[in-house]
Amino acid sequence: MAIEVGTKVEGKVTGITNFGAFVELPGGVTGLVHISEIADNYVKDVKDHLKLDDVVTVKVINVDKDGKIGLSIRKAVDRPVEQQERPRPSRDSRPPFKRDGDFGDRGRGGFRGPNKNSFEDKVSKFLKDSEERMSSLKKNTESKRGGRGAKRF
Repeated sequence: MAIEVGTKVEGKVTGITNFGAFVELPGGVTGLVHISEIADNYVKDVKDHLKLDDVVTVKVINVDKDGKIGLSIRKAVDRPVEQQERPRPSRDSRPPFKRDGDFGDRGRGGFRGPNKNSFEDKVSKFLKDSEERMSSLKKNTESKRGGRGAKRF
């Protein structure tokens, strides 16, 4: 029997690891059910859900070139249409993010509206703020150096 992606088959659990379970399929081939494909809810330990020699229905989700077979128990269960997983929209379907300044300046003050200041205005404001901060830092550090009140030069 040829193993094809999308087919549902019954198999027997032949091995349990911390990352999943090995299932022997008809024809003597073995596939892996990853821990994330065992149940819809969070699976902390595979042994809580499966035991050796359990017969399970699995769905073939991939077959690698080197013969590795990926299986899923949770996808093999038929669920009502409204409970089935909805595909997520791909990143390509989202509108591109604009970086041309249409969104205004969102600096420390949050959203400030359209960008009306020129580059020179921004630079001069930055220099002014920077000089004020430096002078206040100098005052604070000079007063904390100790001594008898004389300032060092």
